[in-house]
Amino acid sequence: MRTLGYLALALQVQDAAAPGGVGSNVLRLVAHSSPVAQFVLLVLALFSVVSWGITFYKLWTFHRAGRQSKAFLDVFRKSNRFSEVQAVCKTLGESPLVGVFQAGYAELNAQLRHAGGPGGDPPASPHPTMHSIQALDRALLRASALEVDKLEDRVPFLATTASITPFIGLFGTVWGIINAFDSIGQTASTSLAVVAPGIAEALIATAAGLFAAIPAVYFYNRLAHQVKLFATQMDDFSLEFLNIAERNFT
Repeated sequence: MRTLGYLALALQVQDAAAPGGVGSNVLRLVAHSSPVAQFVLLVLALFSVVSWGITFYKLWTFHRAGRQSKAFLDVFRKSNRFSEVQAVCKTLGESPLVGVFQAGYAELNAQLRHAGGPGGDPPASPHPTMHSIQALDRALLRASALEVDKLEDRVPFLATTASITPFIGLFGTVWGIINAFDSIGQTASTSLAVVAPGIAEALIATAAGLFAAIPAVYFYNRLAHQVKLFATQMDDFSLEFLNIAERNFT
């Protein structure tokens, strides 16, 4: 009898090690798990799918924004007139620098029109002047804050996924252990065949929670770092814009 038991255990190990054995067993366990466990796995799958969708979308958006910001800075630094820079803004709308520039350009135009001079370009004589460099600075700061909000849109969901999904997986783990103990109580047996389904259900929930959380943590930190870099770039551009305005219109 002991020999037959060892033979059965060996056959189970061989089946688990066979190609596709583990995957098919996992699918079978999920299909036969309790409704609560299936609901937990469904919620984790939804979190994972949405977070991956946001990740790919933001990576693509940030790549375009970085490329267009570089092109915009090239135009801005080579041009002698703000009106020439304004003309290319429509083609570089993904860059957050465009929004900052347009806010500063509008504020500068408003002040120069009020002063009776041509707006936005190095002036001819008589020399028009700005009323307030602080007002221009505030306009640039407001525009920078709005652009940062746009860049951060949907990114916090990744932090939410990273924070919540391990606990959702833990709930599934606890539920699987409860089922395992319930099976022991119903059968009055502690054999592997009795407790294995509940324990496997618990471990699957744990793995699913980690599978959703770990990529979300990584990409949240990566995207947050890129937002910080964009914010620094906008701050530098605002200072450069203020320097040009102060040099030409004060």
